[in-house]
Amino acid sequence: MKLFALLFFQFFHVGIFSFGGGYATLPFLYDIAEKYHWYSSKQLTDMLAIASITPGPVGVNVATYAGFTTSGIFGALIATSAIILPSFIIVTIISKFLDKFKTNEMVQGAIHALKPAGCALLSAVGIRLLFTSNLHLIGTIILLILISTSFVKKQDPLFYLGISALIGLILGHFNLIGV
Repeated sequence: MKLFALLFFQFFHVGIFSFGGGYATLPFLYDIAEKYHWYSSKQLTDMLAIASITPGPVGVNVATYAGFTTSGIFGALIATSAIILPSFIIVTIISKFLDKFKTNEMVQGAIHALKPAGCALLSAVGIRLLFTSNLHLIGTIILLILISTSFVKKQDPLFYLGISALIGLILGHFNLIGV
């Protein structure tokens, strides 16, 4: 029972403090991996890959998977509930006072301040993934080319995802990258 309470508390904490979307949860999830050893950093990287291709928010998918690896189905339910509960509470409260919050300078200032914090969290995740991933030269070159192209030619991100998936399948078929 103590494990379930700790699991709930840790993922509730992630849900409260991870502004900026699902990837902003990753620094907190890495911290949980190091502190509690419920899953390894390598498993978290695998969870991220799986969560990125499954429907739904990445943070929720990762929390569900992490909860499952920790304590089975009940752990998955606890972690998922805990990570979405703060957002549910905040949105419920804000919806009651939405008209007042729209024009409130303090609220606008807080939102303005949270944007750089979200960018910093995402940058930290990107750097950490860069150093914990098993990089391949060809894959890295393709990534850099697609990122550069995305700045010049604005396309739907799904276009770049599809192109990279196609290239990965072709290169994997010929064993040019370790897929």
